Amino acid sequence: GYCPASMRSISLEDMPRVRSFRPIEDGKAEILILGSMPGRASLAAGRYYAHPQNAFWRIASELLRFDRASPYRERVRALRTARIALWDVLQSCAREGSLDAKIENDTQVVNDFPGFFHTHRKITHVFFNGAKAEATFRRHVLPGIGGRYLICRRLPSTSPANASMSVARKLRAWRAILTVVRNDVTKEVS
Repeated sequence: GYCPASMRSISLEDMPRVRSFRPIEDGKAEILILGSMPGRASLAAGRYYAHPQNAFWRIASELLRFDRASPYRERVRALRTARIALWDVLQSCAREGSLDAKIENDTQVVNDFPGFFHTHRKITHVFFNGAKAEATFRRHVLPGIGGRYLICRRLPSTSPANASMSVARKLRAWRAILTVVRNDVTKEVS
């Protein structure tokens, strides 16, 4: 029978393969925030969290007290100044669209975390931007990084797909990062 193009299934070979970005980081980073894989808007813009409805930069600007309308390079600088690194768990995967639920599990390739943590020894805290980032990290990364002690915590996804939670509630949950940032600032002063 007739099957409209919109209802035909796509084989894995035909599915678009997407690749993440290099991390935002420097050697002073003590906190790592991990997403799963950039969405279409971010990939098209070539920068993290570029979708206008994604709350990441809105939340980060509230927490770190910078202007969220500032140019991307200044927002990146604010993260580095707060000793926050930003990356994605996945290096590449096949995914139709932008949703984490559309990532084909058999196609996931994780980033080089053993190498990353080897060169970023000060990182003690990993915060996950949503459940997919956490689940993928725990399944594919954690077993391969040896005895490294990390404090890991999942935070609510800043994605517009997580519309069941208000930005205000997301912001309250993301305040957990401030405990680490404030402790680090206190250490520097004493």
